[in-house]
Amino acid sequence: MKRWQFLAPLALFAVLLGFLAVGLNLNPREVPSPLIGKPAPAFELARLDDPTQRITHADLKGQVWILNVWASWCVACRQEHPLLVDFAKRNPVPLYGLNYKDKRDDGLAWLRRFGDPYKASLYDIDGRVGIDFGVYGVPETFVIDKQGVIRFKQIGPVTPEVLRDEIEPLLKQLNA
Repeated sequence: MKRWQFLAPLALFAVLLGFLAVGLNLNPREVPSPLIGKPAPAFELARLDDPTQRITHADLKGQVWILNVWASWCVACRQEHPLLVDFAKRNPVPLYGLNYKDKRDDGLAWLRRFGDPYKASLYDIDGRVGIDFGVYGVPETFVIDKQGVIRFKQIGPVTPEVLRDEIEPLLKQLNA
């Protein structure tokens, strides 16, 4: 056999090893969203606490706001929730919840038990609005500017570091 026949499998193995090494060094929470820099999806949903009241994307234009996707069955949502409650007390921007694929009574009980940081929670029973926002799972958090454009997406729980180092500076910039 010729020497080049042995080199081809070795080169292929080296390339695959390189892809593996790069992949192992990636942060799974830093999945780039194709929606960053694009208008937030249009929606019209009932409020979790009052099904007779509806909120649309147009109602939120003209202000910087945060959308936090959560559910009562979500363990990681419980982890970030005290941070969101504290953030909402400081009231830098309106914080809206998107109650995702949850039972209304369970979501309301969860908010009564752990505190309600949201100006309103939108009720997304079938998950369609979440899908439109490209939600991979809960929790996820979006920062949306005054024109209705998504400027930031956090996959997984918001941490004190993410809030301090990424979200709060972005909010100051967007509100300047």
